Amino acid sequence: MGQRNQSATRGRPRSEAVERAIVESVLRLLEEGVPLSELSIERIARHASVGKATIYRRWKGKEELFADVLGAVGEPEPPLPGTSIREDLVITFEAIRRRGLVKRTSALLHGLLAQAKSYPKLWDLYYDTVVEAQRRRILEVLARGTDAGELRDDLDPDLMVDLLCGPILSRVILQNDAPLPDGLAETIADAVLEGLRPRP
Repeated sequence: MGQRNQSATRGRPRSEAVERAIVESVLRLLEEGVPLSELSIERIARHASVGKATIYRRWKGKEELFADVLGAVGEPEPPLPGTSIREDLVITFEAIRRRGLVKRTSALLHGLLAQAKSYPKLWDLYYDTVVEAQRRRILEVLARGTDAGELRDDLDPDLMVDLLCGPILSRVILQNDAPLPDGLAETIADAVLEGLRPRP
């Protein structure tokens, strides 16, 4: 959650203030209870006090705009210090845990994610720009650990990501009432890293 939609780039320089006003207008309309299906580009432009062309210069259509809105709702990805594999993973998992807590307490985010699943193209865009970006971050951390000899080199990196992220994502996405206590990120990282350490 928090990555920019690269397909939004256009030829002319973009105004971050204008983009922010458009995204915030969509969020306000959603907060008022307007479903995604009723959010036309014309309605969004009118609410943001911009022309439709202003929106189309930045996004190809509603799905691309909504993908950016989804990314804007959550906290930006925290920087990774790179001092240790464990620390980078704990920071990453803690961010996922915190987003899970926000999703449970935010009717807007919960509703927006639920509606997004009804729009396959939107969900694919969200996955590509938010979920995959996070996955790439974790793969980079694991690659650093493998190169440094801290992690096994006989496992598929994508499988390693699944082993690490599976527990936290299961609680955040699949089990709406599963506990997300403080220290969960550390517990998961330590437990799974134990099995990913190089064999004697």
